[in-house]
Amino acid sequence: MGTHDSASGAHFAFTDRWGGVSAAPYESLNLGGRVGDDAAHVRENRSRAAASLGFDPADVVWMHQVHGRDVALVDGPFGDDTTPVDGIVTQRPSLALAVLTADCTPVLLADPVAGVAGAAHAGRPGLVAGVVPALVEAMRDRGAVPERIIARTGPAVCGRCYEVPEEMREAVAAEVPEAYATTSWGTPSVDVAAGVRAQLEARGVTSLEQSTVCTMESSDHFSYRREKTTGRLASYVWLEAN
Repeated sequence: MGTHDSASGAHFAFTDRWGGVSAAPYESLNLGGRVGDDAAHVRENRSRAAASLGFDPADVVWMHQVHGRDVALVDGPFGDDTTPVDGIVTQRPSLALAVLTADCTPVLLADPVAGVAGAAHAGRPGLVAGVVPALVEAMRDRGAVPERIIARTGPAVCGRCYEVPEEMREAVAAEVPEAYATTSWGTPSVDVAAGVRAQLEARGVTSLEQSTVCTMESSDHFSYRREKTTGRLASYVWLEAN
């Protein structure tokens, strides 16, 4: 479990695959509830992750992610509401927003001065659809100032590894030129994290730290491209209560 606590009151955390109870191929800290793992194991893993970060598992918002651009304002977990969204924003302190990934880029944003936090699931389709600009705009609607926003992106497949057909690379680059990339072996690829960074910077968000972990290269992280049937990592953002 990697964490980053900002002196500003914004908190960010990223899990790896260890410390849970799930069996292979979800070994062991699988936090995804829609990947075929035993539901009781997922609940226990989510409880362990929350406990290690010092909050109640009931104070975590999990999304029904669908690679879209819709963003929802939340003040608590969705419960039985299964509305698909790929971005969430909250003004409630101590409520953790979670993003599930296994190669996609988790995007965590916080403006502690305005008391607004946001999280987005940005895979290749979400990058092109514009979930990141939509998240920034939703936060601005609640008083956040882009120049004040602290941004973190978590473990994700890197541009050296995310091989795609040439037509797909061209289609992505037509929307987000900065995502154009080439694999380490010389074939077309997409760098989603670089695209996310460009979209954030274009909207005035410049305080950004990006994880150095490539999920496909790291055996300590889940990777859908490497393993197909596998677990999901979680990335969390929350604001301290005053």
